[in-house]
Parts: sequence; C-alpha cells; structure tokens
Amino acid sequence: MEAAAPTPVKLICGVLYSDEALCEEALGLLAERYGRIDYRSALFPFTITDYYSAEMGAPIQRFFCTFEPLIDPGKLAGIKIACNEMEAKLTVDGGRRVNLDPGYMDYDKVVLASAKYKPHKIYLDLGIYADATLHYEKGHYHPAPCAFPDFKSGEYNETFLAIRARYKGQLRKLLAGRIRE
Repeated sequence: MEAAAPTPVKLICGVLYSDEALCEEALGLLAERYGRIDYRSALFPFTITDYYSAEMGAPIQRFFCTFEPLIDPGKLAGIKIACNEMEAKLTVDGGRRVNLDPGYMDYDKVVLASAKYKPHKIYLDLGIYADATLHYEKGHYHPAPCAFPDFKSGEYNETFLAIRARYKGQLRKLLAGRIRE
C-alpha cells in the first residue's frame, strides 16, 4: 500500500504571557509567518502552577489562537523551533514574557509540540516531540493521562470545540474543492 499525503490540520498556538505589548508583538510575528489569525479564545488566568512565574512575572494569562491556512502536520517540529526563536527574540533581561506552544488539531485530537522528552511523547524531528494531549469523542475533548493539569480540568473544552467546528468547515471546503478538480 502506498503512503498517502496527510490530511491538512489546523495550526493552533497556546500563548502564555505576562506582558501584553510583547504578546501582541508575538502575535504579529506568528501571523507574518503562518497566516492570518482566524480565532482567538477568551483569556484564561494561568494559575494552575507557578512554574513560569519566576521567569515571566505575574499575573500570567493564557489563550489559544489559530491560523487561517491549514497545514501539513509534518511541519510541526519546524514550527516549534520557529516559535522558540520568536520567544527568544522577545525576552526581557534574559527571561521570557511570552511562551508560545504550537500544536495542531485534526479531526480526532489535539497534538502539542514539545522539546521535552517523556515516555508517552513521539519523536518528530529537530529535537521536538509530539504530545497527543486531547482526543475527541462523543462531542467532548478528553485529556490524555499525562496531559497538563489545566488541560485535564476541562476548562478549555469549549474553546477546542469552537476550533474544531471552524476546522471541520475549512476541511469540508478544501476537500470539496479537491473533488471538483
């Protein structure tokens, strides 16, 4: 059996920030590289851990954004490297004020990119791993056993359902266009 090209996926980015101006600058860099931002979630206070507070300050906010163009999922490792470079460009006194966590959504799951090895993560390329954080089933997202506590809490479920609806609409249009060709 021949390998088939992967179905295009929805690029997402989880954004943690403590400096609004630098966050907006990061969004500009992301849009310049990955296309128009077509969705931005509500803000979520990031209080689940104080892991980032020493570096980023407080309070820390989180939101998720997505980009209009669908992408090849094989590009995720390079996207994570580029996001790390953007973070480095926006540091203040050696500390990040913006943390960019790219990933993608396909029809069944949310996958985040990570530079940290863990037994459940799958190596991609360039020192980057894939972490299948959430899976979709019967109208809800369910966390993987090793998901971060904020993803386990379910607080992002409505956000990811909204992103999924947008993705499904885009994918339908894309596939309908391919059928007509």
